[in-house]
Amino acid sequence: MLIDRRPILLANARVVDPSKDFDGIADVLIADGTIRETRRGISAAGVPEGTDIVNCSGKIVAPGLVDMRAFVGEPGFSHRETFASASQAAATGGVTTIICQPETEPVIDNSATVDFVMRRARDTAIVNILPMAALTKGMHGEEMTEFGLLKAAGAVAFSDGDRSVTNAQVMRWALTYARDFDALIVHHTEDPKLVGEGVMNEGEFATRLGLMGIPNAAEAVMLERDMRLVALTGGRYHAASLSCTDSLDILKRARDAGLPVTASVSINHLALNENDIGPYRTFLKLSPPLRSEDDRRALVAAVASGLVDVIMSDHNPQDVEGKRLPFAEAAPGAVGLETMLPAGLRLVHNGELELKTLISAMSTRPAEILGLPGGTLRVGSPADVIVIDPDTPWILDPADLKSPCKNTPFDEARFTGRVVRTIVSGRTVFEHV
Repeated sequence: MLIDRRPILLANARVVDPSKDFDGIADVLIADGTIRETRRGISAAGVPEGTDIVNCSGKIVAPGLVDMRAFVGEPGFSHRETFASASQAAATGGVTTIICQPETEPVIDNSATVDFVMRRARDTAIVNILPMAALTKGMHGEEMTEFGLLKAAGAVAFSDGDRSVTNAQVMRWALTYARDFDALIVHHTEDPKLVGEGVMNEGEFATRLGLMGIPNAAEAVMLERDMRLVALTGGRYHAASLSCTDSLDILKRARDAGLPVTASVSINHLALNENDIGPYRTFLKLSPPLRSEDDRRALVAAVASGLVDVIMSDHNPQDVEGKRLPFAEAAPGAVGLETMLPAGLRLVHNGELELKTLISAMSTRPAEILGLPGGTLRVGSPADVIVIDPDTPWILDPADLKSPCKNTPFDEARFTGRVVRTIVSGRTVFEHV
């Protein structure tokens, strides 16, 4: 793919920039990899020679998306995803920064592996890719990693991926060190003993399908414990993937108490519920599981109110061997880099979310929480920008996905709205034709 390096003027667009609380008609001038100017009425005479002038009338210009939770297979699982393929998928979906998870082989638990990830991504990816480092060595939940060294090497946060740290003392010390190093702990809140052999949400639908259920308490118990440890230590904490109303109640109490806690929800849990599993559709087997429609609505309302800060893709590619199995035996996970924004636009079109709230949760807030320079169209900021056609209808064909794995829960879904241009550091890396 050719990468266009010319200055770009995005003219006559509806500009949505939550970092400035702005939603209105304006032009955006991009040059030398940064946002040069954002205002209405930038004329062609006032732009550098050779500028690519793009008429964005009827389209939306917004900061590039920052996906706070995505699995990339390098090192060790490149058959599921590589930095190159993940970045192509991300660019197609408007994601300009991927935060990759540490559950690789070897685990990202030392500075050498962090350095490998950053160099490999820099050499092969067309979007920004930054690593979360493991919270505990080997992600075994027993011994903390070296936060200071890992942060200095480039780790943006600390997480054990889709594993929960069940040892409360280890989590207490992790939060204490996080406070001292101004680091962020990102935790997947599921008590594995309460999950047991469960494979979907516990309730009537699981009973009808004859499948073991996972109660809401599996998530809520772990989150409640963590909130008490945050109160004890003062460390910064981010709940990686909330899925139920019980957790929202716990989160609200913590926020009302002034604790330094934030939270994410996956786009799958905002757009889908347990009924979508239908006749044992394994592409909808996720961790945490899809919950009830009441839970889904509560999660959307929590995003709308700002209680939940971030919407992420929870991109987790699984190959055919992992998904073409009976539901109880199939691997959990779904690809999501390319469908996160289109699925989110559904919520906008049906009136459940405002567009500015959606962009904030997918771009501005994750950048703020992680201390990254993206998520904004302020003058001087990196020119990570997307252009969205909000009204074009289309149907998702899994064969068109850039990821080598096609395990999407939105197989043949009807969407309205898609990214038509993605710009990273002032360079056009994707253009829909």
